[in-house]
Amino acid sequence: MKRIVILIISVLVIGTSFFIFFQEGSFPVDKNDSVARIFVVPPGAGLSYIAKQLVGAGLIRNKIVFYFIVKRLGYDKKIQAGDFRLFPSMDAYEVARALTHGTLDVWITLIEGKRKEEIAHLISEKLDIPETEFLKNVKEGYLFPDTYLFPRNATAADVVDILTNNFNKKYSEDLQTEARKKHLSDKEVITLASLVEREAHYSEDRQKVAGVLLKRYRNDWPLNVDATIQYALGYQPDTKTWWKQPLAAEDLSIDSLYNTYKHIGLPPTPIANPGLAAIKAVIDADENIPYWFYVSDSSGRLHYAKTLEEHNANVSKYVR
Repeated sequence: MKRIVILIISVLVIGTSFFIFFQEGSFPVDKNDSVARIFVVPPGAGLSYIAKQLVGAGLIRNKIVFYFIVKRLGYDKKIQAGDFRLFPSMDAYEVARALTHGTLDVWITLIEGKRKEEIAHLISEKLDIPETEFLKNVKEGYLFPDTYLFPRNATAADVVDILTNNFNKKYSEDLQTEARKKHLSDKEVITLASLVEREAHYSEDRQKVAGVLLKRYRNDWPLNVDATIQYALGYQPDTKTWWKQPLAAEDLSIDSLYNTYKHIGLPPTPIANPGLAAIKAVIDADENIPYWFYVSDSSGRLHYAKTLEEHNANVSKYVR
């Protein structure tokens, strides 16, 4: 009987201690502090990380308590990426609820190799900016692919400024200097990089594709890049894509300055927006690469050839 009494008392003590611990941990950090703090949740951030950052920001008392509150309320899958206006006077429940809605800014990821119309569509969806308004202000090739935190009330001009500033930062003076050493202008670099971005689906191919294209360009060979044909063809209503795949034989004779089968040299503008890896691949390209040709198989892997005979053999082998 004595053991049962001791057990009951122990359970009550533990339960009471946990209750006090939980209550204390859920109270506001400072109920009198109504000064807003801007708290940022990065894309993909886990609950443990968020709780730790909230403690560090002075917005919750206890990360363990917060973790259990979020789990109990089922908010762990509802927390949004973005930035939030939070107050130390909010209790842990209020903080948890606030993180599930009402972000001040919006995270948007721009993927490498998209053309400006595709980016305009994404911006329109996320920020309610008309695509036509966005497209008035942009230059193909200079919308740097990255993950951005845009103000929810950003205008088209604001977004373009953010993208342009990031491009100027990433395509640094050092890279521009290296490009000049290769006798390449900025426009040549970005245009070639846009071709590399569309042609090379795997990182190990970027350098070789850049070398082949630069070699052809320097030697006044037609570049023969399918992606430039796709760019010229534009939007495909049937498949709802901007990149027609596969191309038909008659597509290769399209009357366009972007047709690199008919016209020697670079297309008039970049055909997509390249990332930093593609830009560096062009700057570091070896125009003395032994290959003149490449062809893609069904998985996107590229196969290179030094002669037209080798290339034709690769086409027969890998193109179905």
